[in-house]
Parts: sequence; C-alpha cells; structure tokens
Amino acid sequence: MRTKFVSVLALLFLINVNAQKKTWTLQECVNYALDNNISIKQQELNTKLVEQNITSAKGNFYPSLNASASQSYNFGSFIDIDGGRISRDSRSNNFGLNTGVTLFNGFRNRNNLQQAKKELEAAGFDLQENKNNIMLFVVNSYLNVLLAKENIIIAQDQVEISKNQVQKSKDLVAAGSSAKAALLESEASKASNDEKLTNAQNSLDLALLNLSQLLHITNKGFDVEDVKLNINSASLIYNDTDAIFNKAETILPEIQSAEIAVDNAALSVAIAKASYYPSLTFGAGLGTGYQHSQGQKDVRVIIDPNTNLPVTIPNGFSQQLSDNLGYNLGFSLSIPIFNRFQTKVNVNRTKINQDKADLQLLDKKLKLRESIEKAYADAKASLNQYVAAKKSLDAQNESFKNAQESYNSGVMNFFDFDQVRNRLVGAKSSMVNAKYNFVFRTKLLEYYYGIPIVIE
Repeated sequence: MRTKFVSVLALLFLINVNAQKKTWTLQECVNYALDNNISIKQQELNTKLVEQNITSAKGNFYPSLNASASQSYNFGSFIDIDGGRISRDSRSNNFGLNTGVTLFNGFRNRNNLQQAKKELEAAGFDLQENKNNIMLFVVNSYLNVLLAKENIIIAQDQVEISKNQVQKSKDLVAAGSSAKAALLESEASKASNDEKLTNAQNSLDLALLNLSQLLHITNKGFDVEDVKLNINSASLIYNDTDAIFNKAETILPEIQSAEIAVDNAALSVAIAKASYYPSLTFGAGLGTGYQHSQGQKDVRVIIDPNTNLPVTIPNGFSQQLSDNLGYNLGFSLSIPIFNRFQTKVNVNRTKINQDKADLQLLDKKLKLRESIEKAYADAKASLNQYVAAKKSLDAQNESFKNAQESYNSGVMNFFDFDQVRNRLVGAKSSMVNAKYNFVFRTKLLEYYYGIPIVIE
C-alpha cells in the first residue's frame, strides 16, 4: 500500500511539474482568455437575460388564462347564491376560470417584440466588442513578453562580451602590457551589464505576470512560446485611412450596436405613440359555486309536477356546481381622450432619446475615425522608426567590428571601445522596440479592417 501511495504521489508531482512547465501559444492565450474572462462571462449572462425579454414580448400576443377558487364562512344574515336572505351560519365555495386577450393596442406588442429582438442583437455585438478588446490586450501583453525576452538576449550577449573583456584585461595586466585601471574599467563595465541583465529579467517577470493576470491564472511556471517575427519587407498595407474606416464602420460591433440603438429609439417613439390609439380586448370566463348551511342537509325544495306539492330533493356539492355554472364573454374598448398630457410628454421624451441615439452613433463614428487615423499615424511612425533603427543597427555593427579590432590590437583604449559597444546595445534595443511596436500597430490596423488577430 505504501508503495502504491508513493507511486500516486510521484505521478501527481510529475503531472503538476508538466503543467507548470507548459508554454502557451498566442492562440492558446487568446482562447483561454475568451473562455475564462470574468467580464465576458458576465456579459454572456446579460445576453441570456435579454433573451428572456423576447419570450416575455411574445407572450403578450397570447391570451391569459387564470383559475380561481375560494371558501368562505358566513355568520348571521346574508344573501345566498340564489338571491334570498337567510339567517343562519353557512359556508360557501366559488370557482372560476377566466381568459383575456389583447386584440389591438396601437401595435405596442409588435413593436415591443421587435425592440426585444434588436436588444438581443445589440447585446451580441457588445459581447463581441468586449471579446475583441480582450484579444487586443492579450496580443499586446504577449508581444511585451517576447520583447522582454529579446532584451534579455541582448543583455546576455553584452554580459558575455564583458566577461571576455575582463579576462583579456586580466591577461594584459598580468603580462604587464596594460595598466590596472583598464581592468577596473572592464570590471565596472561588466557590473553595469550584469545590472542591465537583472533589469531585463525583472521586465520579463513583470510582463509574464501581467499576461498571466490577464488570463486569470497563476504565474508560477507560466511561460509563452517564442514566435519568430519576420518583417524583413516591412511596409504599410494601406495607403490612407479612408479604406480602413469605410470597412471598419460596416463590421465593427461597437458601430453596429450604436446603429441598433438608433433603430430601438425609433421603436420607442412608436411604442409611446401607441397610447394615442384605442385599445380593444376580448375576455371570457365561467364560474360556479356551492353553499352549505351549517347543521342542515344539502337539499332544496321543488314543486312535484305530479302532485303540485313542494318536495325536497338532494342538492349536494356536484349538483350545485352543475346548476350554478355560468359563462360570460365580451369585448372591452378603451378610447383615450385626455390623460393630463402624459402621452405627449412620453412621446417627446422618446423623440429626444432618438436624437441622442443619433448623436451617439455619430460620436462613435467620429471617435472610430480618430482612432484609425491615430493608429495609422502610429503605424507609419513605427515603420519609419523601424527602418531607421535597422539602418542604425547595421552601421553600429560595422562600427563595433572595427572598434573591436582596434581594441584587440591596442589602438583603441577601453573607454572609447565601451562607448562604441554601448551605442551598439542602444541600436539593438531601439531595433527590437521598433519591431514589436510596428507589429502591434499593424495588427491594430488589421483589426479595424476585419482581419483576424494572429501573428504569422
């Protein structure tokens, strides 16, 4: 038993270790966020609530049906179910079944149903907008992790170079070919590069933490899969913002939701105006009752047709229910004449809300154009930055090669060589930052154009 218990613990430990060492792809991060994000789940529940409004609106077209039953006790003098006054204690039962249906109410029911359907459609667009925002957050956070990893590689390269320089300086000092000051400078440079590596590692840890918190998972053992970004032929796929905006305003859920809000505002006006129209309803019902005098038998007096004399016959529960059964049906017409200007005020309010909905749609379109223009300008600027950083990196690489040869041959001192190396590090960092900035800005433009958010 102990061996089996140890084996189970070992298996669970291996499963846990494997789970902690899992590296997440971008698609896995996006899918997990969409499946587990709390705000998305809340919005999905809100959508289900809106679905119930459609069922409720459809129910207004159906007739209602209600049953009733009562039992009461009467003491002293009262009017019985036959219309006569009696002076004895009794108990009675009454049963009824009633139905009613609205035949016309100014098309209010029809407009309420259409409005409920549009609200459900708008809720779907709002949910999709939230999902899109979550996807953009995940992509940006994922790219920040990749950026931090590349910065670590740059910092590690510089640490390695510093190590070689320290060793070379030690050898030169030991051979008497160099002053000890050069060794101290190289060691100070290595310490500075060690610090930069630590800072780069801290930045990676924070980037991983931010992404894991966005996914609502623990950051213990959390890591992402490296993605090779190939942007050698970097360029903008659009010449201006008009094409992007014209496409975006037809496909983005936030615009479609605002358009539905305009339609719903118009329906609200029609619903308010329905109070000007007469309403017609139809109703029907049936009812019966039973009455029993306390201490008396359930009988009633009738005239015997053969003898013309009064006789008593049984008048029990079922007999009374059958004899007292009655039916009713009828129409009810309500014509509004004056209701203290309440209908007029309600119509005016809905018209004002309709104007507000029109302005909100216009405002969203204006803000969308502004966002697209800013994203386009940012993408264009990041492209120029990337091209410039690439040229600068190429030049700094050549300069570093020449400086290294000069330093190794003793022509260049350590201070000047370290300055060249620092410029190379700066060029590499600028290049990496420009690359990821350009990738995200491009993805943002693609999102506006309706292209799925993926990294090739």
